[in-house]
Amino acid sequence: MRRIAPVATFALPLPLLILAAPAVVQAQDIVVIGAGLEAPPAAPAYNAQTIDRDRLLETASGRLEDALSSAAGFQQFRRSDSRSSNPSAQGVTLRALGGNATSRTLVLLDGVPMADPFFGFIPFGAIAPERLALARITRGGGAGAFGAGAVAGTVELDSANADQLGLIQASLTGNDRGETEASGTFAPRLGQGFAVLSGRWDRGKGFWTTPENQRVPASARASFDSWSAGLRAVAPIAPDIELQLRGLVFEDRRTLRFAGADTASTGQDASLRLVGRGNWAFDVLAYVQARNFSNIVISSTSFRKTLDQRATPSTGLGGKAELRPPVGGNHVLRLGADLRLNDGDMAEDAFSAVTGLVTARRRAGGQTGDLGLFLEDDWTLGRLVLTAGARADRWSISEGYFIETTPAGTPTTNLAFANRQAWQSSFRGGAVVAATTALSLRGAAYTGLRLPTLNELYRSFNVVAPRSGGGVTITSTQRNDALRIEQLEGFEAGLDITPLPGVSLSATAFDNRIKHAIANVTLGVSGNTVTRQRQNVDAVHARGIELGARVRAGKVSFDGSLAYTDAEMDASGASASLNGKRPAQTPRWAGTATVSYRPAARWALGLTLRHIGSQFEDDLETDLLPPATTIDAFAQVPLHGPVSLILRGENLGGETIVTRLQDGSMDIGTPRTFWAGIRIEIR
Repeated sequence: MRRIAPVATFALPLPLLILAAPAVVQAQDIVVIGAGLEAPPAAPAYNAQTIDRDRLLETASGRLEDALSSAAGFQQFRRSDSRSSNPSAQGVTLRALGGNATSRTLVLLDGVPMADPFFGFIPFGAIAPERLALARITRGGGAGAFGAGAVAGTVELDSANADQLGLIQASLTGNDRGETEASGTFAPRLGQGFAVLSGRWDRGKGFWTTPENQRVPASARASFDSWSAGLRAVAPIAPDIELQLRGLVFEDRRTLRFAGADTASTGQDASLRLVGRGNWAFDVLAYVQARNFSNIVISSTSFRKTLDQRATPSTGLGGKAELRPPVGGNHVLRLGADLRLNDGDMAEDAFSAVTGLVTARRRAGGQTGDLGLFLEDDWTLGRLVLTAGARADRWSISEGYFIETTPAGTPTTNLAFANRQAWQSSFRGGAVVAATTALSLRGAAYTGLRLPTLNELYRSFNVVAPRSGGGVTITSTQRNDALRIEQLEGFEAGLDITPLPGVSLSATAFDNRIKHAIANVTLGVSGNTVTRQRQNVDAVHARGIELGARVRAGKVSFDGSLAYTDAEMDASGASASLNGKRPAQTPRWAGTATVSYRPAARWALGLTLRHIGSQFEDDLETDLLPPATTIDAFAQVPLHGPVSLILRGENLGGETIVTRLQDGSMDIGTPRTFWAGIRIEIR
């Protein structure tokens, strides 16, 4: 048995010595960027969308996931955001390549993978949009750094620098339920570098996720209380080399559906990055993450505690080294290696819903690792840019175990799972050609891989949901230590049109297939009990079309995105009943459109229309979540000096957004909500 260690707390080093470095640098024209290396010239060959800082800041909810959903096809497992969902359900995917709560999309913050080392979810509550410069969303497989895990795409988040933030930025807003959101950044210039100290605190009693006609005395609002603090420092250590330090600590607490059904996630992250922009350009990164998660499950019949997942400490370690040697003006060659090591353990106690006494104690965990070697080259031939890349990954799954004991500590189950490791290759390639000054054509093909998470391999769980006509449904999902890695095969073709200055249109047709896709497969139904297991189905196959439009006409702008995806499972054997069915929680249609008006500096008015099509709750397509169309609004109006008025409106039409539906029992998403507050910006 392995000891479950407490989550380590990393003391963030003060960057005084680092920031003093510019004093010994003699060059006078140093420009500190605070980001990674530029995207290579063939990046447009892959279907990418950039969300700028203005759009990140001008969301009705103030949440990052809301801003990212302006790229149609971006979705979490459920429709609720990071104030009212279980954190472990915040897996991110693109192109309807989901089906469970784990991220199939690689999310990077300043080059660091952000997925939880045990569960694979993204801690959106800890990534404040006001700290960011931009977000780049690339659909399809990735073969570059940390490409293992990007089977549905990549979301790259870049932190804002001192010029973008200004010296002081602060905001305080509240809504019509009395909830508050407070945030601030302090970004002084220090020598030729800069530092950023930031913090954010969100808290509130939340809204009712249970419809009024299904509430009971134990029903509770989705209250939330989360905070995060960050420290970032960037300084040059040579005319074309800069050192970047980033630290993040956070805590996120929520209550879901019933009083006492509390979840908590905490984290301490630190990273160090060295970026060189000379002839021999390089990007070297190292990071460490310490995370923990706890969760209490309340019975929907007795309203007693039935499960206390009291601790899930996990650690992520890793880094990358990328080199771009000078190989000629028409080539950009990238070569390097990356490493990710994840370690996690779970400790939980099961309770009787009748007596409230402990019935069993469980512990489970293990380790996963991936060492990747990658090579990619972009070749510019006039109007044509060709690109090709390859990865070789040495992956490992080891030290897996599951132990169950009686309340007194007598072992009833003691399993140690076999270690596994192997090499796996992946490739991608593409081309983009400027056919005319107004038309570009592109195409790409790729493969990729994703390891199962420790949660998928070693943790079983039960969900007890009330039926609308009385009684409960017990859904038991079993672990599977024999899960295979997922493998992507895909291709796409598209065009980008600029018919007029300030007008850009895009269209992409794609065909993506994830072999051995991990899904929650229903094995049988007996009475009120549904038994499922995480299994590899033959494939999840998604084909579709993505459309994008951007218009800039003076003070008015329009951004639109629309995706249609026909996704289905290929399944045989024990999962044959799923063959031809759509993966759980994956809509066919998703679209968003935003109109903005910026008449002067610090003025902003915006209106966003968003539509999510119908989607099935589970793999057997027994419960259909209806479509939802929402309207959001944002306004910033300067008042006096550096102070502006902020007004926000979520779901102005009062749409009922069904986030969970099982035998008539449902949860609903954010109702109509109005926010008002102030923002202070001092340059």
